[in-house]
Amino acid sequence: MKVQSLYSTVDVHVAGEAFRIIQVPPLVRYQSLKELYERLPDTFKKERELLLNEPRGFAGLTGCLVLPPIDPRADASVLFFTHTESQPVHYGGAAAVITALLEGGFLSPRVSSQYQLETVSGLIGLSAAMKEGEVVSVQLESGPCRIIEKVSGCAPAFSLIESEGVYALLSKEEAAVEMDLAELTEWKKWGQKTLQMISGQWEVDGVIVLDESEASNGKIKSITFRKDGMIVRSPGFDATAACCAFLLAENKMSSSQTLVNESIFGSLIEAWPGEETEEGHRCKLSSRGFITGTHTAILDPTDPLPSGFLLK
Repeated sequence: MKVQSLYSTVDVHVAGEAFRIIQVPPLVRYQSLKELYERLPDTFKKERELLLNEPRGFAGLTGCLVLPPIDPRADASVLFFTHTESQPVHYGGAAAVITALLEGGFLSPRVSSQYQLETVSGLIGLSAAMKEGEVVSVQLESGPCRIIEKVSGCAPAFSLIESEGVYALLSKEEAAVEMDLAELTEWKKWGQKTLQMISGQWEVDGVIVLDESEASNGKIKSITFRKDGMIVRSPGFDATAACCAFLLAENKMSSSQTLVNESIFGSLIEAWPGEETEEGHRCKLSSRGFITGTHTAILDPTDPLPSGFLLK
């Protein structure tokens, strides 16, 4: 076997959503994190395809490029990317990165449990509680979320929620499919059809379906479809913040209430209201990451699939 390229990675899942963290990225000169972010799709095209595409990756995998910090207040800089684009912020990815840095010994634990990651959109503050060398809880606060439009008079009716992205949030009743893993095939069909309909008229980053029947008891269920049609493999940090902001705006939860969002896979993200600003409601979020493996990805120059492939 000949080796053309070699990369070390750490895989972490947060509430079921998988992240691949590149430990030793290629050496590239850059003046700012924003510059590197803008160059990422072209400069790291080979790495993105090699590490995220099948047969080494899969369609639901998100990449995290961890770098030394530029901002002196930060513990590390991080860029997030999917198979097709870069993402300014990914809260689940931030939880995955801080878990890998602390449990892997790349970052020394602090008594305060407070850390900061630098992103293109600014610093993300995290609280990472550790016990016997493991990160047992990661908490962070989302950016402001707000309802920007209510769309009725069509099927399905939905609300447009602005958070880190813009999501169409629908009630489960609009889907007429049970929030159960056994209905996954039906959800895929429904999601593709609904995304096609909504994205034809509104520019959205995804669709969130919310089951709020137990919201008064502090429990909700949700399922989130990315704009490429993939189902997010967790309740989703951004989606949970959007659900929290929606329920607050509709007076369906109190400002002192804790909310647990469950995915159809049974994974959980805990949320409670944070600061309310003119831009919308912030939401505090909590979950936990688990390291699932460390890998050395190799590209053999004779490999007939150097760019990989994706089956959706």
